[in-house]
This record gives sequence, C-alpha cells and structure tokens, in this order.
Amino acid sequence: MTTRLIECVPNISEGRDRAKIDAIASVVETVEGVRLLDVDPGGSTHRTVITFVGPPETIVEAAFRLMSKAAELIDMSKHQGEHPRMGATDVCPFVPVAGVTMEDCKAAAHALGKRVGEELGIPGYFYEDAALQPQRQNLAHCRKGEYEGLEKLSHPDWAPDFGPAEFNERARGTGATAIGARDFLVAYNVNLNTTSTRRANAVAFDLRENGRIKREGGLTGKVINDANGEPAREPGMLKCVKGIGWYIEEYGVAQLSLNLTNISETAVHTAFDAACERAIARGMRVTGSEIVGLIPKRVLMDAADHYLRKQGRSLGIHETEKVKVAVKSLGLDDLAPFDARKRVIEYLLEDAGGNSAPLASMSLVGFANETASESPAPGGGSISAYVGALGVSLGTMVANLSAHKRGWDDRWEAFSDAAEQGMAHQVRLLQLVDEDTAAFDAIMAAFGLPKGNASQKEERSAAIQAATLGAMETPLEVAEVALASMEVMLDMANRGNPNSITDAGVGAMCARTAVLGAVMNVRVNAADLKDRSQAEAMLSRCGELEAQAESKEAQIRARVQVVLSGE
Repeated sequence: MTTRLIECVPNISEGRDRAKIDAIASVVETVEGVRLLDVDPGGSTHRTVITFVGPPETIVEAAFRLMSKAAELIDMSKHQGEHPRMGATDVCPFVPVAGVTMEDCKAAAHALGKRVGEELGIPGYFYEDAALQPQRQNLAHCRKGEYEGLEKLSHPDWAPDFGPAEFNERARGTGATAIGARDFLVAYNVNLNTTSTRRANAVAFDLRENGRIKREGGLTGKVINDANGEPAREPGMLKCVKGIGWYIEEYGVAQLSLNLTNISETAVHTAFDAACERAIARGMRVTGSEIVGLIPKRVLMDAADHYLRKQGRSLGIHETEKVKVAVKSLGLDDLAPFDARKRVIEYLLEDAGGNSAPLASMSLVGFANETASESPAPGGGSISAYVGALGVSLGTMVANLSAHKRGWDDRWEAFSDAAEQGMAHQVRLLQLVDEDTAAFDAIMAAFGLPKGNASQKEERSAAIQAATLGAMETPLEVAEVALASMEVMLDMANRGNPNSITDAGVGAMCARTAVLGAVMNVRVNAADLKDRSQAEAMLSRCGELEAQAESKEAQIRARVQVVLSGE
C-alpha cells in the first residue's frame, strides 16, 4: 500500500532550556503513527527546529499537542533571541513527503489553525500555500513587527486568520503563530574543483533565481538602476533557488551552497545539471555534491529516473538500484559516504518501526523453511502472492533485457514502460505476501477473544466476521494483481527479446498459479462469511479471474510455442 506522509517542522521560541525543549518535542510521539525525526536547538537564536512526520489522519493532532505544550512552557513576554519571532510556536509548516499533495498539507494547516484559535486562544496567520490573502504568502510579511508589534492584531489590515483579534493577556504569553503549507526545502551543496569563493559565487549567481545586480561593462562596472531608482537585477537560471559560493576548509574546496525551496519547481538533479553547465562555462568542473539533512525518497527516485532516461536505460528497476544510480550520478559520495538508510525519511521510518515485511524480507531458503514448518502461516495465500511476484519479475526481466538489446535503441522507452508496470505489480505482490499472513493471524486473534457473556460473544462474532472478510479480500487482490501482471508477460511474448521468450512463458505460468491459488483461499473462507450477498459477489469475481487467467496463460504459451518452433 502507498505510504502517505506529511512532514511538520514547527520552530519554537526556546533554544536554551533542554528540559523544556524535550518536554515540548516528546508530545508528538504520543500520537499513533507519528515519528519524531530531529530536534535542532540554537542557543543564540533562542529557537529550536523540530521535525516529525506522520500520516494526514494524525499529523494535525501531533502538531496541536506540540503547540499546546509550547504555549504552556514558553513565556514570550520574557523571550529574546537573534532570530525573528512572534510566538511560542513561531511557525508550523506542513510539507508533502510521500503519497500526499499540497492540498492535503493546506487542509492540515487550516484544520490546525482552527483548533489553535478556538481551543488554545492563540492568534495567527496562514502563510505560503495555505495563505488566505496573497500578501500573507510571505512569512516575513506575516511576522512584521515580531512579538513586540502584536498590537497590530486589532488593526483591520492585520486581523488574524484564526484566534482572537487582540493582543490580550493570553497572547502576551503565547504570542502569535504562522501556520503554513510549503514544498520540501532541500539544503544542497555542489562541490567545485576550485578553492576560489569568488568563482563559486559567480556560478551561484548564474543559478539562483535572484540572479545578480546588473552593471555596466561587467562585474565591476557601475550599477544599473531600474525605473524606480532601485538596482536592476539580471535573473538567474533556476526558479525557487537561493545560493551563494563559499570555501569549505574541512574539504579544501569551494562549494555552491544552494537552498531549493520548491523541489517540484526545481529538482535536485536539475540544479546539479545546471551547476555542471555553468561551472564548465567558467572554466571549472563539478566533482560531486552533498545533501544537508533529511530528504524524501522522491528526490533520489526522480534523479535516478532522470539519469536513466538520459542514458536510454530502462526505469523498471528496483528502488535499491535507483538509489545507487542517483548517488553516483549526483556524486553524493564525493566528500563522504552517503547512507540512504540514514538520510531518506521513508527509510528512517521503516528502520525505526521495525521490519513491516518479515516474510518478504527473508532469504529464499529462510522463506521455504518457514513455510515448511509446523506453523500454519505462511500458507497458500502468501505462497500464491510470492509465486505471482516471481512470475512478473520474469516478465520485467524480459522487458529490461529488451530495452538493452543491441539494435533496439529506438524502442527502449516502450520496454522501459513495460518494466515499470511489471515492477509496480511485483512490489504490490510482495507486500501481499505478508498481508495475507496478517489476515490469517487476524482470524486466529478474533477466535481467541473472550466469550463469557452476551456482550463479549457479540464483539467476538463481529471481529470474526471482519477478519473473515479481510481473509477473503486480501487473496482476491492477489488474484487481481497477478492477472493484471500477465499483460506484461503477454506483451513481452509478442514483442520482447525472442531469446527470452521462455522466461515470459514461465512468468505467465507462475501468474496463473498465483491467480488459481489465491482464488482457492477466497473460497475456503467464503463459507464462514455471514453476508451471503457479499460472499457470492466475491465468488463470482473469482470465477471470472480464473477463466481470464487460464485464457491468458494459454495465449502466452501458444505464442511461446510459435517462437520456439521458428514459425
């Protein structure tokens, strides 16, 4: 199933009292499904950046609890620090990470603001993508005057988007806040084969959106003013990019220090390619790059797809291979090793949460031995999903081999598309290996519930029915996905590399087995489902899936025979 993650990055106005900071940060993990990733305090700024992630369903609750605790422990009337600020929780942006849109983040921001205003009595503004007024998209505008200027709340032009429109006694303690939605910001450094900060700056000015000030006759000439008498600017190449050049003594090289404030507008690989182009134009060379902090997985996946396309190679490979492509293409291991397991948000969550796919992660021998043990799970449903995954893996292999076949260079993209489809089916079927066993475990757990009185019997019966339905729905999905995967094998049998025709055939037979095996598991549980209309509908669908799988396999095997006979 697709992971749905939103990142929340509240900045609180406390950077010195570790006990307070920890008390505020720790509340986020009291919410189910939310994971605290980073707490970064700053003494001089008297400010701490807290990073946590979670699904849209619970991320707002976690942010609300954090803001409530911050309002309880931080007294803004006594706060001083170097960083601009106006409240105990100064800003609280929501950022899309995986499986969510900016609209999801805007909805989260608006839901949080409503609760903060109504339940906590804290005034505030919506900013960036969550802004309700154009001028409030700019955080600096919302924070104008900072805490000391919050008398503005009662002015019509500065009426808050939520909370009381007055600097009352409550607001004197909590201050105001800004809640927003924005894209993921990536701090990204590009390494140059020079020690010159000035030359690095020249490249940074070429790239950054703000560009450079226009001058007559070059860099040292007279500044050219615009119609308003302000210095005119020559814009840079990349939207939503800020940047400067600097020298890093630790590594002995100059770098471009870039902030990519909207990776949907300018991706990391786009910035890297532009940096390579401008560095060469100025007599330098990019040797690699580094990412500062955490990133969503899509940064590496998008970069890998970009460079695979440039090479005319198939994109239908596993994400572990794509990580390697991205790391090497961007030179992320130029100055130090790059460990994606420690730098990618989704991987951090997987590792922190334990192995969510114990069967699919086993070795072949381990999985076979576990299946052969006296435990009833994994059983036929999980094996059907696994056989289906093996089948479509063969079809995907044929697509990838065809994409790389000498003389077929003009066809690589079509084969790449087929390989991507196959890989998507493989990933889902492997997930279903464990989901089928979990469905069986749910039935066992339901039967183990107490039944000492009428209420318990009713709850137990309802749990058994829900688990039974789940134990039918999961193998039914296995059958659906396995049947859909046969289109890849059929496609490859018809137009793939003829040297691999038998692999497409074996893949089809595996997929057919997966469909028939999964259907058996639906049928064995159907007798226990009390909702007979639902049971009959699912059984009817099973009959359709069986017939289609048999027909599709026969079609593919017939094609294999034609190729083998040389007709």
